[in-house]
Amino acid sequence: MFFNKSKESLRQIFALADVKLDGNRPWDIHVYQNEFYGRVLRYGSLGLGESYMDGWWEAEKLDEFFAKILRAELEKKVRDQWKLFWQFFINTFFNRQKKSKSFKIGEHHYDLGNNLFQAMLDKRMVYTCGYFKNTKNLDEAQEIKLDMACKKLGLQKGMKILDIGCGWGSFAKYAAEKYGVSVLGITVSKEQVELGRKLCAGLPIEIKLQDYREIKGLYDHIVSFGMFEHVGEKNYRSYMEIINHHLRDNGLFLLHTIGNDGAIKTTDPWVEKYIFPRGRIPSIKQISKVAEKLFVMEDWHNFGADYDKTLMAWFNNFASHWKDLKSRYDERFYRMWKYFLLSSAGSFRVRRNQLWQIVFSKKGVPGGYTSIR
Repeated sequence: MFFNKSKESLRQIFALADVKLDGNRPWDIHVYQNEFYGRVLRYGSLGLGESYMDGWWEAEKLDEFFAKILRAELEKKVRDQWKLFWQFFINTFFNRQKKSKSFKIGEHHYDLGNNLFQAMLDKRMVYTCGYFKNTKNLDEAQEIKLDMACKKLGLQKGMKILDIGCGWGSFAKYAAEKYGVSVLGITVSKEQVELGRKLCAGLPIEIKLQDYREIKGLYDHIVSFGMFEHVGEKNYRSYMEIINHHLRDNGLFLLHTIGNDGAIKTTDPWVEKYIFPRGRIPSIKQISKVAEKLFVMEDWHNFGADYDKTLMAWFNNFASHWKDLKSRYDERFYRMWKYFLLSSAGSFRVRRNQLWQIVFSKKGVPGGYTSIR
């Protein structure tokens, strides 16, 4: 009796998004364990994600399943008691961060293994959204993005640049090679430091295992790619103050971050547990508020639709190299990582999440700033 009621309840909810249980379309889901229905109803998005990891259900095109769910805006249609279940499709990704725990995200996510990210990412190992302007190739899209960032900053030979959350040194290496600058990159991942130093050997680049609250010195320009999502709302203002303090008066700060259309007060429990603990995606209002009286906003560029393309390319790389990775990672990890990449692609496909590159100056660029696209 309970099984039948649970199945019917989920059938009705999914039908609002034109998703069928055991249907024949690519976005329909096929259930292999009857316990699936009760698990999802009892544990919401955590139950949905963990039951997928356990192989209890499948969709031929998981990315389109999530796009359907999101596009239907089910959170506006279902009863109040269902709204927690759909929090994932509204919020995604990150939550809290304290200095004492700042290295936990490195250990939990970025230290999963350099071989994983080498297999998944482009040849420069850029773990942020590419810019697919006039290309469908991931390697080209990432180089276009890196070059665009350099041009937005107006890099010139001899400049000293700070890269907060530098990853494996992709921006630092590109900027040093192409524009003749020196770069200090900081990250909270030991694995990124180890490989990043090897990749950047022989260039005027230093990569350090360091929290952003330990920065010293002055820099001509500062960049941060995909790190602000880990800062946390309570630290946004102090983060901006630190940037302001270490940026020369005529310098620019380029912030590259995932964004949300509204302030988020909760975090999806599946993503919190398995992917990105202690963080949160910022909103336009949150960023503008913490930048007040510290910076002039010179340019705000949204190319979030390109994250769908980036994530799909990452998944295709990951899947095609799985035969080389599965000796280190088990099948449950494969399903977890697939769920993460394809659910994220769905969220960007329907524009629930955004990707912003924002350029700030301290006192305004004399004569005005020229936007680069």
